[in-house]
Amino acid sequence: MLRYLAARIGLIVPTFFGIIFLTFILIRLVPGDPVEVRLGERGIEPERHAALLRQMGLDKPLAEQFLGYVAGVLRGDLGVSFSTQQPVLREFMSLFPATIELTFCAVLLGVLIGIPAGILAGMKRGSLYDHLMMTASLTGYSMPIFWWGLLLILTFSVNLHWTPVSGRIDLSYFVDSVTGFMTIDALLSDERGAFRSAIMHLMLPTIVLATLPLAVIARMTRSAMLEVLGENYIRTARAKGLSALRVVNLHALRNALIPIVTVIGLQIGVLLGGAIITETIFSWPGIGKWLVEAIARRDYPVLQGGVLIIASLVMLVNLIVDVAYGLLNPRIRHGR
Repeated sequence: MLRYLAARIGLIVPTFFGIIFLTFILIRLVPGDPVEVRLGERGIEPERHAALLRQMGLDKPLAEQFLGYVAGVLRGDLGVSFSTQQPVLREFMSLFPATIELTFCAVLLGVLIGIPAGILAGMKRGSLYDHLMMTASLTGYSMPIFWWGLLLILTFSVNLHWTPVSGRIDLSYFVDSVTGFMTIDALLSDERGAFRSAIMHLMLPTIVLATLPLAVIARMTRSAMLEVLGENYIRTARAKGLSALRVVNLHALRNALIPIVTVIGLQIGVLLGGAIITETIFSWPGIGKWLVEAIARRDYPVLQGGVLIIASLVMLVNLIVDVAYGLLNPRIRHGR
């Protein structure tokens, strides 16, 4: 198991440095001068422009900038934001709990609905429920996030007035940030109704963000169950008189979990990417909205640091998924 884990970590190291290089280069290919974007349409003297470039460290050759950035990353220093003059890591950590809260709820919703729906569709292959579930999952997979989010806002917030339009909690509540997770902090506070307000603000963004992974998890679960249910040991278990629930839970589901776990792990990256759009639509104060604003400001340190941390988290999740492979199926870690 240790050799298996070491091999997976060995793949992460070159990927990490590859991401550092790509983020550094690609961000600088985006048109726009950070100094001119920062000052707007106001004119600026060449001397002042050169001084600001020097202050930002952008007057040095590109290779020197890159080596300095790599050295900073290895020290745990992701730089200072051009706009706020605050350390990038500090800004990220202050906003990350909001994104984690939204992503966790989206994953939870996708798993709690997607896996049972896929299992039932696999057990009832060819039935009306199976066709309806496949149609619904295909629809959910095909819908653009921005369109789906705006549609829900128009329906439930603007027309029906059931849910708030944006933010994490109503402005009338003053909740101390203890954990950074608004639902937990609201529950711990003495503000009556704060928890309900936090849940209502979280509801629509969670549904929007969970739609795509829910559809993928449901379809993958169905496919995995259909493959497993056709195996000989499942027929043997049924011939022994075991109930359908026991056959599914004890024999079929465990063997079908490997591709399902794979999909759930891969969806983490999809969710973090989708969170950028979702947070922008719902004005959710997380890292997605932060990165979109940084693109508009050409804030290189924020974009480099934010993308690098998100990519590192995705790699960490994939490593955890690989370890889960080895635990669920020992043949994988032995290379069989």
